[in-house]
Amino acid sequence: MKFPLLSKLFALALVIALLLFGLGMIESVVNDRQYYRNETERSVVQSLAGTQTLVGPLIHSACVESWDVVSGTGKDRSVSEQRREFLLTTLPENLKVRTRAAMEERARGLHKVNAYTLKAQVTAQWPDMQQLRPQRTMKDSRMQCGDPILMMAVGDARGIRTAQMELDGKSIALKPGTFHPIYTRGLHAALPEAIRNEKEALEVSLDLELVGTRSVAFVPIGGNNDVQVQSSWPHPSFAGRFLPSEREVSDEGFDARWRVSSLATTAQQDVRLGRRACTGDNDFEDRGEPSQAYEATTSAAVDVAAALPAHMARPVSGCADSFSIAFVDPVNPYLLANRATKYGVLFIALTFVAVGLFELMKKLRVHPVQYLLVGAALTSFFLLLVSLSEHLSFGLSYAIASSACVLLLGYYASHILGSVRLGIPFGLGIATLYGMLYVLLQLEQTALVVGSVALFLVLGAIMVLTRRVNWYELASRNGQRTSGAEGAVA
Repeated sequence: MKFPLLSKLFALALVIALLLFGLGMIESVVNDRQYYRNETERSVVQSLAGTQTLVGPLIHSACVESWDVVSGTGKDRSVSEQRREFLLTTLPENLKVRTRAAMEERARGLHKVNAYTLKAQVTAQWPDMQQLRPQRTMKDSRMQCGDPILMMAVGDARGIRTAQMELDGKSIALKPGTFHPIYTRGLHAALPEAIRNEKEALEVSLDLELVGTRSVAFVPIGGNNDVQVQSSWPHPSFAGRFLPSEREVSDEGFDARWRVSSLATTAQQDVRLGRRACTGDNDFEDRGEPSQAYEATTSAAVDVAAALPAHMARPVSGCADSFSIAFVDPVNPYLLANRATKYGVLFIALTFVAVGLFELMKKLRVHPVQYLLVGAALTSFFLLLVSLSEHLSFGLSYAIASSACVLLLGYYASHILGSVRLGIPFGLGIATLYGMLYVLLQLEQTALVVGSVALFLVLGAIMVLTRRVNWYELASRNGQRTSGAEGAVA
């Protein structure tokens, strides 16, 4: 063979291509398992309840103004009735919400989904009911309004466990539905017609127990909003239009508080316009598709929606201002395993470089098949990791998989390098790589800079170790060695 070095490089390139194909298949397995986990989460949501969004309490009343229009004169004179449908809405001046979320896991097979039970104490205050008094737009028109409805809307009404409401200290009966054309899911109480003329301050208190999954959101519809959320979950993710004014996050849980003024948000205008309470989740509100919970709305609420103008019976484009807390799982094994497989190419390259250095510095010869076996052991680590993490914690799974691979590679390297004294540092080098990978997986904000610095240091070490190597002489020596071997065989 005239060019043994080129032949070996070609063989190594073929080996790397085979290993990359194997890594690609493992990554496909990880993606499939992640898909099954997401399907499990959707299944739990369909059976339990989805993301919850609280809108209210608020009071509304559907009204119709009608008047006669006379056209023509004499025998051609005719009278027709014109109508104007509108919805009166009054929002609280002060809204206070105190909630505590207790987390619980729901499992389907191997996969677990974070669910929560939210216990909320809601207090809303109105200075008067002036906004519920209809104003005529036509002279001598006839005005008809339905009874005022006190409502509380939620994201998924299936999650309501218990609810008790008091109006000025007196308990009132609650019924399902909201009678609102847009925020249809929730509960309501019918108020007496005489309340429209109420000039005194009105206070409503609501004790609500609500089950949901993934996250909970609030729409700050009050003039002054004070919302506090406590939970034992140590990994909250705050999102939406407003971040907490005060928050404490520890290993025992979190305590967050929002203070939002109507001067800083358009939530009141959004609710009056009928903008959706978007949660950023893939529920029917974001897709514009009806869900089972939506279709199960009371027929009375549907009748109210049908009686309103088209622009009020359908959501206005855009989303109402809101803020939310997501109960994220930072140790998603499939997410971490997927991130780990992306470092697979770097693992294989660095390991092959290490074997090549031993081969160069100690004047050894390592066959491409041996390179293939070493790379296969490295590749199998990622499959071990994802399979073990479905049954054990990610940290323990990582320790078991990496220890098994280090021991196997250290043992094998002792034989291909011809000495246990060489196999031990090789195994320690592989262990260092696995340790560095674990650190990178735990980092989020600084993973890139740490990985870049580590790679630079490895490259620098390789350059220092090979600084005195004469590559031309090495290639010539390998060629002569191969020619001599062929002559001896002849």
